[in-house]
Amino acid sequence: MNRFRTLSGVDLRGKRVLVRADLNVPVEDGQVTDATRIDRFAAGMRPLLEQGARIVILTHFGRPKANVLDPAFSVDKLRPALAKALDRPVAFSDVCIGASAEALAERMKDGQVLLCENLRYHAGEMANDPQFVRDLARLGDIYVNDAFSCAHRAHASTTGLAHVLPSFAGPLLQEELSALSAALDAPSRPSVAIVGGAKVSTKIAVLKNLVTRLDHVIIGGGMANTFLFADGAVMGLSLHEAGEVDTVREIRAQAAASGCTIHLPSDAVIATEFSASAEARVVAPNACPANAMILDAGPASVAAFAAVLEECRTILWNGPLGAFELAPFAAATRGLAQVAARLTQTGQTVSVAGGGDTVAALNAARVTDQFTYVSTAGGAFLEWLEGKTLPGIAALQSAAHAA
Repeated sequence: MNRFRTLSGVDLRGKRVLVRADLNVPVEDGQVTDATRIDRFAAGMRPLLEQGARIVILTHFGRPKANVLDPAFSVDKLRPALAKALDRPVAFSDVCIGASAEALAERMKDGQVLLCENLRYHAGEMANDPQFVRDLARLGDIYVNDAFSCAHRAHASTTGLAHVLPSFAGPLLQEELSALSAALDAPSRPSVAIVGGAKVSTKIAVLKNLVTRLDHVIIGGGMANTFLFADGAVMGLSLHEAGEVDTVREIRAQAAASGCTIHLPSDAVIATEFSASAEARVVAPNACPANAMILDAGPASVAAFAAVLEECRTILWNGPLGAFELAPFAAATRGLAQVAARLTQTGQTVSVAGGGDTVAALNAARVTDQFTYVSTAGGAFLEWLEGKTLPGIAALQSAAHAA
């Protein structure tokens, strides 16, 4: 388990708690369209506010050009959703550093909230500039990182602040790391990972890490096509990476050496066009015609994969099994997601999922709330699957060690 200080037992009354959050949520026409990240963050902050903490929130939103104050990227538009989730008013500072922000932070009373303007308006944020770090630090008495989804970035607000203020892991970050650790660092056995997506080349490190740590790895999506191609299967027009055959052999060798079983589709859903109105049919995985493409795993594959899940105590999921966005090719992802959800609800397994496409797929299958934990992190979740040390977590660990 990661070693860092938490807020448990810390007296926060009267303290300005400088919190790095990730409130980078979907917005259309100035309105938040999916408040999941805001709601999760707020759930951890409400108890702190009730203790008398004065919470100053730092976040980024989108990818504005550094030092260009484009109002399209202002975080002020997030205030209504944040205030609703926190069940209290949220004040706003139109800058995240400087005299006016410091004055607003100084005037806060117990239980109040201040949201500061987009960190990424400043080049110093992504550059982890020491002066920018010091300027941010003037807004708080202690620092709390509650943004696991940003922990793979060595930015001023994710690593720099941890070295200049008393630093702690926030409730949401602590919850996320606990869930992820249970799924990969110390999983209940047998354990299985479901890994999908378009390309093997984007998940080489993920696969190499998982096959050395888990008992089973189920591979789907375009990634499975590349594995099948390495076995000599014809691909027709299917997405696959002919240049990754040696990588497939390496991954298989590592799995064999570690006692991990790799599972591939035993049938495939094909079509001659990628569209919602395409006529789909099921064929053997090595029988894709020259004018067609594999777009999903077939029913026999789902049954075989489900049998693996039935034997497991831990399920880790990243990536869909097919082109789930289109109805003709969503059955495998939806079907296996429902199996994982059922096993979780009966208490047989712990299920942890993450990644943008994965969350969208589970939402489409309407099972997200039936998994043990679903991470909204994207890049951070992927790097964690690769076994990398995340800079934001390392900074908290270093601060805890130095304390």
